[in-house]
Amino acid sequence: MMPVNPMKTVSQVRIPSPLFSGLVYSFTMMTIGTVVTSLFLLLTSAQESSLHTITTIIHAVSLFIGGWVSGKRAGNRGWYHGGLVGFFYFALIFLVGFLAFDAGLNLQSLQLLGILFAAGALGGILGVNTQK
Repeated sequence: MMPVNPMKTVSQVRIPSPLFSGLVYSFTMMTIGTVVTSLFLLLTSAQESSLHTITTIIHAVSLFIGGWVSGKRAGNRGWYHGGLVGFFYFALIFLVGFLAFDAGLNLQSLQLLGILFAAGALGGILGVNTQK
C-alpha cells in the first residue's frame, strides 16, 4: 500500500472586497448575537420589553466588528469603509423590515442609521490602525 502524501497547502477563501467582507462578518455576528439572545430569553425569565435595546446593541457590536474587518482589509480610509458597511447593513435590514413587516422610514430608523454608521466608522478607524 502506498503512503498518503500530506497536503502542503490548504486553500482558503478570501473575500477581496472590504465592503463585502465587512458585511459578511457583520451579518455573521448579528446571527450569533440573535441566537444567544433568543436562548437567553428562552432559558431565563427576562422580560421582552428590553428587546429593542438588546437588538440595538447587537447591531452596533456587529457593525463595529464588520467595520473593523473592512478597515483592516482596506488599509486606508477606515471611517469611510466602516461607514459604508454600516450604511449598507442598515439598507438591507430596512429593506427586510419594509418588505416583510411594512415598516416605514421614521425617526427611530434614522436613529438606528446614525448608530450603525458611527459603530461601523469607529470600527473602521480602529481596523486601519491595527497591526497586521
